[in-house]
Amino acid sequence: MCLTPPVRTGELFELLRDGRPWTRAQLADATGLARSTVTTRIDTLMRLGLVAPYGGARSTGGRPPTLFALNPGAKLVVGVDIGATHARAALTDLDGKILGETDAQIEVAAGPEQVLGWVVETVRDLVSASGRQLADLAAIGIGLPGPVEHSTGRPINPPIMPGWDRYDVPGHLRQFYPVPVLVDNDVNIMALGERRAYLRDVDDLVLIKVATGIGAGIVSGGILQRGARGTAGDLGHVRVRRADDVLCRCGNTGCLEAVAAGPALAAAVREQGEDATTGGDVVDLVRAGSLVAMAVVRQAGRDIGEVVATMTNLVNPSVVVIGGQLAGAGEHLLAGIRESVYQRSLPLATEHLRIVTSRAGGEAAVLGASALAIEHVLSPDVVEAACEALAAADAAAEAAPA
Repeated sequence: MCLTPPVRTGELFELLRDGRPWTRAQLADATGLARSTVTTRIDTLMRLGLVAPYGGARSTGGRPPTLFALNPGAKLVVGVDIGATHARAALTDLDGKILGETDAQIEVAAGPEQVLGWVVETVRDLVSASGRQLADLAAIGIGLPGPVEHSTGRPINPPIMPGWDRYDVPGHLRQFYPVPVLVDNDVNIMALGERRAYLRDVDDLVLIKVATGIGAGIVSGGILQRGARGTAGDLGHVRVRRADDVLCRCGNTGCLEAVAAGPALAAAVREQGEDATTGGDVVDLVRAGSLVAMAVVRQAGRDIGEVVATMTNLVNPSVVVIGGQLAGAGEHLLAGIRESVYQRSLPLATEHLRIVTSRAGGEAAVLGASALAIEHVLSPDVVEAACEALAAADAAAEAAPA
């Protein structure tokens, strides 16, 4: 990788973010900077705690060169996953390693004051239990079960979140913790978490959450795609042929969610004499060997696959990950999805396509919330701002009378 000088300290730091150790000479070669300039910038990053010496390097004669790498323990972040009826939070280092975790049964419908009150207390408890100080907290990432305007962190008309519409989630939390608060919808967060935990080498993937609703998080070229207003990936309200006359909760007919989400599957199973109230009940029936539930889930897979086939042609991912509650149905759901995708997508798009269930499972969202916070903290602009603040503090100290 070769960058064109001048290279800011924040951009130099980008080379060190993956934890791979570098020598000063290697950094100078990669950036085109003078060795003395690299040394100065490494010293600044070390003073900030973001970079630390890493083991030793073999010498080719003379004194062994020193290796430098990201110091993941420099700061802490908290990732929070808020669901319809649960909340989970994890304290992590800057590499996403979980240092502490907790969860609670809490209804998002209880409103932002109660739910975010739990977040405030939990952040404090997690940091305290780790033996670190609140001053070490660098950012908080949060996933919400509804549409989010990412630029402001405010939920926008969330259907299952009464009292949350346009609520200033970051502003609420910053009353207690003066750090950046990053907010996104739950499926985008899950896509980030799955990628960080298990698919770091995959730059083009789609994670589809199949639960009470259906949505997708799209990563293209290594970047999460949110669209103009943050609604990219709303697959649940794409029209499918089999649902032409089925009314959806959005008011339209023909939506994928109306025939393939958890409530629709439970209703289909009940119509055939099995006892099911939720999507979780359908998964339990599948695992218990119910032929009715298996057939219903397989058809849902075909319906989902019809939409995924179109997405595959448009976005061309290398991996499609199925997550959410209904992913527990495993191969019965995947078989239906694959059937439609391989039938209706272009051969070149599916030649190396993998369609798999989530490996991160219930941890995907909280890991993704942490990843969202980490990406902000370690971004070149934020690191550069920290370097400039340190330089200004040094200048002020030198100018102060003795």
